[in-house]
Amino acid sequence: MTSTPTRRSRRAEHRQGSAGARRTLGNTLIAYAFMTPFLILLVMFHTWPVLFGSFLAFNKYNIISPPQWVGLDNFRELFSDEQFWSGLRNSLKYILVVPVIQVLSILVALLVNRPMKGIGFFRTAYYVPVVTSFAVVGLIWSWMYQQGGPVNTVLRTLGLASDDRSLLNNPATALLAVMFVTLWKGIGYYMVLYLAGLQNVSQELDDAATIDGATRWQVFWNVTIPGLRPTILVCSLLSTISAIKVFEEIVVMTQGGPAGSTYSVLFYSYSRAFQDFKYGLAASASIIVALISIVFGLINFRLTRGGRSDA
Repeated sequence: MTSTPTRRSRRAEHRQGSAGARRTLGNTLIAYAFMTPFLILLVMFHTWPVLFGSFLAFNKYNIISPPQWVGLDNFRELFSDEQFWSGLRNSLKYILVVPVIQVLSILVALLVNRPMKGIGFFRTAYYVPVVTSFAVVGLIWSWMYQQGGPVNTVLRTLGLASDDRSLLNNPATALLAVMFVTLWKGIGYYMVLYLAGLQNVSQELDDAATIDGATRWQVFWNVTIPGLRPTILVCSLLSTISAIKVFEEIVVMTQGGPAGSTYSVLFYSYSRAFQDFKYGLAASASIIVALISIVFGLINFRLTRGGRSDA
């Protein structure tokens, strides 16, 4: 004996569909309610400053008088200012730290990815500089770089320094000294990102390549690096943008000296805004920094093949 399935009426189906739609709408409203405080803060401290700063780039503004529209005059003044070009050159030189920090971070991540005794201590030790305030880091390294400090003592002992002058007071070495501090402080941060990326590299591919007779270098270059390509893209983007807008290191350690050898383009923007009160000129310099960051971001996408591990 077979029973015929009961058909639900169209009214019942409609009621169920309406209830489902109400539940979906309710869940959506709850989600946006939780997001609202963050969205308000995002608009206040990110979206609005970006829009207002872009507007100021085309205005003369000194925080006392209302903004006065001047069109492209700020950019003309910017491009005729030798200090701006000096800061831009130093910021572009700073990008040289990017490939070094990425290579060292990958090597350190490979080192601490191995199961060995005390590995937790080494991971923590590499990461401690990341969570240390740059005010503290800058003061420590300024002391180490000073005349008669430990760094100069070691360099003189190795025959790499001919005088006792502080590295931060020498125009030939000041920028390199600051770049080294950025390198030292940033390795731990990118190490953690690469360590997470290594967990996604297929162990089966590693084992298969080893069984096929591939050397350790061949496995690293043909299996590990392609698997890390998405992480390489993210890390290279972050480090490139950080290098172009280097600021904290300069403020804490050198204030742009000596003789402008560490004067960065973002420090130029800061000086024009908070020392000369030329907020329009400072905003136009910031726009140039943003455009340069976009260009180098596109270059990073090109070099890493869009972060595709199968490319």
